Amino acid sequence: MFTKKIRFIIGLMVFVLVLGGCASNKETSAGTAEKKEGITIVTSFYPMYVSTLNVTRDIPNVNVINMTKPQTGCLHDYQLTPEDLITIEGADAFVVNGAGMESFLDDVLKQQQDLKIVEASKGIELIKDESGEENPHVWVSITNSITQVRNIAEQLSLIDPENAEKYNSNADAYIAKLEALKEKMHASLDSISNRDIITFHEAFPYFAKEFNLNIVDVIEREPGTAPTPKELEETINIIKASKVKALFAEPQYEAAAAETIANETGAKIYSLDPGVTGEADETAYDDYLNVMEANLKSLEEALK
Repeated sequence: MFTKKIRFIIGLMVFVLVLGGCASNKETSAGTAEKKEGITIVTSFYPMYVSTLNVTRDIPNVNVINMTKPQTGCLHDYQLTPEDLITIEGADAFVVNGAGMESFLDDVLKQQQDLKIVEASKGIELIKDESGEENPHVWVSITNSITQVRNIAEQLSLIDPENAEKYNSNADAYIAKLEALKEKMHASLDSISNRDIITFHEAFPYFAKEFNLNIVDVIEREPGTAPTPKELEETINIIKASKVKALFAEPQYEAAAAETIANETGAKIYSLDPGVTGEADETAYDDYLNVMEANLKSLEEALK
């Protein structure tokens, strides 16, 4: 045990040197590496936290910690911090989205070779873009979110068989809520004739597939990467030609590009939330449900 701890500390020091301090301003929700009594489950980011929180609901001595900050969005090019590694070092299991979302996972496994990984996207068919790159935003589809909840429950049951029955019964209860919401959204959206939307970045292909929406264009393909003047012009021309009237920005990112396009075309800006940010505490159980309810209202307003 002592030798293992020494190896971890040495590895952590090397990792800090590699990072060169570039991510030192990041903080974690945990803020401590202190090992809590019972089972400690760390999640990679907020959507995994919400699903795992529901799967572990009211199970004594099962602690869930979200690794990233509350305002962290999708984990595009996320840089692990020393604090992140310390948080993970205290975990019995690490719940990740998978599908390429956590590009840092190899670095984690180099430091924690015995860490048990729970891959929530296991078995989900991935959508590829025109270049063949797989889209990891699977949770934005309610159907996929249901699969992820089931995956989390099944894999945690193998890691902690003592609580297997509770994990699975909690998953059943949460999945019932997700199924009811999916049915409600289909009842409202399936009859809409106007199905063309323009989104803010590549977070919504699974959502669009689920509800038969047509993503005509994407304003920014990567968060924080502003479209070029040529790309803006192309989007403006697409809107004018197709008569698309709805631009959907995300609350996590600035909507300057969408505002420019709206001013040029007369299209209105609405909000679609991929549910990637929120406070990692025990009030988060219904956050995904609430986000999808808000998305439904936004779509009804924009398309009906």
